[in-house]
Amino acid sequence: MSEQYLLAFDNRPAALGAEDFLVADCNREAVHWLDRWPDWPAPALTIHGPAGSGKTHLLRVFLRRSEAVEIPVAALTRETVPMLLGTRLAAAVDDAERADPVALLHLFNVLAERRGHLLLTAGAPPAHWAQVLPDLGSRLVAAPQATLEQPDDALLAALLVKLFADRQLKVSEDVVLYCVGRMERSHEKARRLVAELDRAGLLTHRSITIPMVRSVLDALQGT
Repeated sequence: MSEQYLLAFDNRPAALGAEDFLVADCNREAVHWLDRWPDWPAPALTIHGPAGSGKTHLLRVFLRRSEAVEIPVAALTRETVPMLLGTRLAAAVDDAERADPVALLHLFNVLAERRGHLLLTAGAPPAHWAQVLPDLGSRLVAAPQATLEQPDDALLAALLVKLFADRQLKVSEDVVLYCVGRMERSHEKARRLVAELDRAGLLTHRSITIPMVRSVLDALQGT
């Protein structure tokens, strides 16, 4: 399997713990801010981008590095903040634009008072959230924000090469290029595709080929 796609990207096992992460232009700003933790100029950081761009992956990175607590939006109310946060100095909320705005402001204020940190992920920047209190909105707009974009062809190819290598799967460059040209471009879809190809190879006792990729992609599109 060709490894040329990996050469242009930083591999960040130290930043991500068990799961490596490929740093490219589409995610470099967010990784930069995670690397700066806890030296943030404000109590909060918002990472925003489309589905599949890696927001939740980076949130998991923050959880491991900071020993933060992840607070589900469904459980976040003003009354539950003390119980959910406990004595922690860091917290993370995925899909923060869906959170109760009063509860989110309270969480922000509690962590600010503790000189702690709050990581928020969302599909859009705070200025575009449908429900956000003016006090919280102004604070989040003034705090660091990082945009994630969907992986381009080069990063997607590099990600696939890495995922195949992680499973000790040998595939040709043609297979990688075929996947890149036909799959949905997201970190999540890349991981699922490689997992399904691994499963298909084990079931059929055959190596991964373009016809196998075509069959698996057709099956995934139907789910």
